[in-house]
Amino acid sequence: MENVTLAKNFDQYFEIKFANTKELREESYRIRHSVYCEELGWEPLQENGLESDECDEYSFALLLLHKRTGQYAGTARLVITPPHSPDKKLPFEKHCLDTLRRDRVNMADYPQGSYSEISRLAVPESFRRRAGEKNTPFVVNDVSLDADVFSADERRNFPNIAIGLYLSIIALAEMCSHLAMFVVVEPRLSRRLNRIGFLFEQAGDEHDYHGNRALFYLPREKFTSNLNPEILELYYLLEQQLKQQMFLLPYLIR
Repeated sequence: MENVTLAKNFDQYFEIKFANTKELREESYRIRHSVYCEELGWEPLQENGLESDECDEYSFALLLLHKRTGQYAGTARLVITPPHSPDKKLPFEKHCLDTLRRDRVNMADYPQGSYSEISRLAVPESFRRRAGEKNTPFVVNDVSLDADVFSADERRNFPNIAIGLYLSIIALAEMCSHLAMFVVVEPRLSRRLNRIGFLFEQAGDEHDYHGNRALFYLPREKFTSNLNPEILELYYLLEQQLKQQMFLLPYLIR
């Protein structure tokens, strides 16, 4: 019997999409609204059912498509400040720059446009209806290697949705030749990410923002260097899917 790897199993159910049209970007905003506004109440409700902010002007959104149903199982964005627009800031630079530990990260080492932030990662409630998965925009559990409206096999893959989005965002940052990627998350989530091989380093003091959070960063040399072979295989699968869609690649790496 053929051994089904994590990547092959994931590929049966999901496909990453680069939101390169207005319609796809609005799908991302719609998921964000359902999770961050309607469910969690972290952002104000919008009449149009779309959650967006000023950072979307210089962000690139990804969507994870559930192949059988055609539904989108999650979204995330990579925020990239234009190199010659010092007034444009990443979310962490707007909201928690005062918590930055300058003894750990010297921002002078990172010219504007050479680093980015993963932000607004959200998974619809229907794709995370498992015990302990309420009141959070997404879940990162231990990787499910089991073959997997949703069948039991499909539901066993739901914990891998956020992992697939993280891998895809990292692939996008790698394509852009970024020196580092930042994220603001709960320290306990960072520990879970570390177990998977995403070795984010704490770069800021903990602070209260929808719970206990801190700024973390991932230097380029650690984007994929600590991923185990099965996770790395999934990374390369998602990277190839993205490369086939990257019509804006010259702009992204300029």
